[in-house]
Amino acid sequence: MKTKLLLSLLLMGSISAVLFSIFGFSNADKTVTAPTSLYQYKIKSLDGKSEIDLSKYKGKKLLLVNVASECGFTKQYKDLQALHKQYGDKLVVIGFPCNQFGEQEPGGPSEIATFCEKNFGVTFPLTEKINVKDEKGQTQHPIYAWLTNKELNGKMNSSVKWNFQKYLIDENGNLVDVYYSMTNPMSDKITKQL
Repeated sequence: MKTKLLLSLLLMGSISAVLFSIFGFSNADKTVTAPTSLYQYKIKSLDGKSEIDLSKYKGKKLLLVNVASECGFTKQYKDLQALHKQYGDKLVVIGFPCNQFGEQEPGGPSEIATFCEKNFGVTFPLTEKINVKDEKGQTQHPIYAWLTNKELNGKMNSSVKWNFQKYLIDENGNLVDVYYSMTNPMSDKITKQL
């Protein structure tokens, strides 16, 4: 009797192993990566002298935007500044200079800062120049890995298509939505979320 029971258990285990291998399941598949918090990240400011700690913005919405000074969408700096000024009590805009799209952000920190201040009166935080996607040996910054990876953000996968793509984060650090370059910062799609 014990032998039959043991053989039955072994056979069931073998069938399970075969099914797992056929359908691509494994014990590792049972472990799901839990979303992480955006608030765990820090990044150097544009001047490199200070650090922007995203956890200090708990309780406010965030609009994270990859920016460039020589892009057709660069005029959106004006609307990002207007959004920052109008909704500053409940929203923080953060610009992430990036040179990965058409090499449209070639300048150094002081050039970027001067350009943004002189041409658009930018007062919202700007970070150090980063990579927003993995490409040609360039490594994606961890903040953008979080923004674009559902396993980390718990909401959706996305890819950064071009300069001035926008990611909206709620007051609790949750990803709300992504808006592509064509979406103006002051559009209803964004302001109705504020």
